[in-house]
Amino acid sequence: MTTVAPPSCPVIGLDVGGTKIAGGLVDPATGRIIARREEPTEAGQGGFAALGRVERMARALAAEAPGGRVAGVGLGVPELVDRQGRLFSGYRIDWQGLPVVDRLSAHGRVRIEADVRAAALAEARVGAGHGMTDFLFVIVGTGISAVSVQNGVPYPGARGAALVLANGTTRHRCGECGAETAYVLEDVASGPGLVAAFRAAGGMADRAETVLEAARSGDARATDVIALAALRLGQALALLVGALDPEAVVLGGGLGSAPGPYFDAVAAEIRAGLWPDDSRSLPVLPARLGPDAGLIGAALGLAESLNQEPVNRSMHA
Repeated sequence: MTTVAPPSCPVIGLDVGGTKIAGGLVDPATGRIIARREEPTEAGQGGFAALGRVERMARALAAEAPGGRVAGVGLGVPELVDRQGRLFSGYRIDWQGLPVVDRLSAHGRVRIEADVRAAALAEARVGAGHGMTDFLFVIVGTGISAVSVQNGVPYPGARGAALVLANGTTRHRCGECGAETAYVLEDVASGPGLVAAFRAAGGMADRAETVLEAARSGDARATDVIALAALRLGQALALLVGALDPEAVVLGGGLGSAPGPYFDAVAAEIRAGLWPDDSRSLPVLPARLGPDAGLIGAALGLAESLNQEPVNRSMHA
């Protein structure tokens, strides 16, 4: 059994996604990853199987800590999590009612957080949001989520659901003919959305990166797909920017932070949708921590809940 240690010891950070589980031993003073592991989630096998994988990964990471001593486990999940750290959705991984905390408690205190809020916290402490008080953080990858970081803290909302940006149906009615168009933003602007639209137009792709590369090569079908996706996402984010007035927008996730046509088009559409002229220079920045943001933020969130010293925001390796 792992020896439970004071919060000056490394923290286990786990980022559980629908495709993969990424975990690491994280130095709570700097956000540096000391050891890292990754394996498929195999979410189709059910919640118990995924929880077993998470438990084994936590045990393996704890064994790599000096003396087997860790301060606890921070766990980021692609679900809704309330202010008390309780899961209340099971869209990608259904852990509702499962003993998640009990299965990990041998390693100390356990803190569960929504993955987008965990990643936003990491970017606020040691990433692209360093030095900012308020910014809007957006993940665009397999799915799309967003959270407002206020006074350096990701805002959970009254129930913990202040991250749902792209799952509801948006409807537009033509004022001339009365025809109604309905779409789900995530189906249009996410990685799988780009792939599906490109294939429907006759292109060949199984990854969003292929669509981006086709656009760079001058493929008009890919260019059109990206333009529509960027327009839809940019319009939604412009509304949030207008309501929240952040210092910047930070785009994360594999698709959101990828340099090139999609990022550039989304940034342009956000700025085009802003009303005040002096807002058109709004910084739109790529996230800095890449795929490790979730596990780093999960660990730092646990560390901060243990009243550790704030991380040195200038240090990240």
